[in-house]
Amino acid sequence: MQSSIQKTIDFVKETLAHAEAGHDWFHIERVFKTAQNINQKENGNELVVAFAALLHDIADPKFNNGDETLGPNMAAAFLQSISIDEEIINHVKLIIQNMSFKNSFEQSSFTSKEMQIVQDADRLDAIGAIGIARAFTYGGFKNRVLYDPAIQPQQHLDKESYKNTTAPTINHFYEKLLLLKDMMNTEAGKAIAEERHKFMELYLTHFYREWEGN
Repeated sequence: MQSSIQKTIDFVKETLAHAEAGHDWFHIERVFKTAQNINQKENGNELVVAFAALLHDIADPKFNNGDETLGPNMAAAFLQSISIDEEIINHVKLIIQNMSFKNSFEQSSFTSKEMQIVQDADRLDAIGAIGIARAFTYGGFKNRVLYDPAIQPQQHLDKESYKNTTAPTINHFYEKLLLLKDMMNTEAGKAIAEERHKFMELYLTHFYREWEGN
């Protein structure tokens, strides 16, 4: 087990060596550690949780022309190359295909305890202090303005609307980050999310004060 996980870590580090800073190896490492911590309470399949956490962003569609098949297929091909059981590979592939926030706009028939664990871990990395840092890192990568009072946050009703937004970074708090607390699956995830959510609310309070010169 440890040998397979180490090979996966090495593969992910090499593949994401030049990734955008919010979706790099360190993001993967945090999600991996958080998923393991949650799994200690949830008792999911350790290998499925580990592989799904490590490979969930191996080819993020945002950086691959919107291709949502590349990541799951890359993950599956790699796991096959290190002789992982086909049942585990299929489970990991389904998790990667279904766990992203944008896919929450669509009804999916697939869920599992392991997906809920990894999904919570990934969403937790999108909120709190690190979530704020990642939001502005990605906003800078896309050359988006920090905030524009004339552009109000939208309530995205479908996947395409969310994917195609070019709104200021502050709007992203209302369009995704502040929604995640109530989308957690596990009790452990919910507890961590509460604290991180409060930190984001405090941050926004200070942001608006400073925006007005106070």
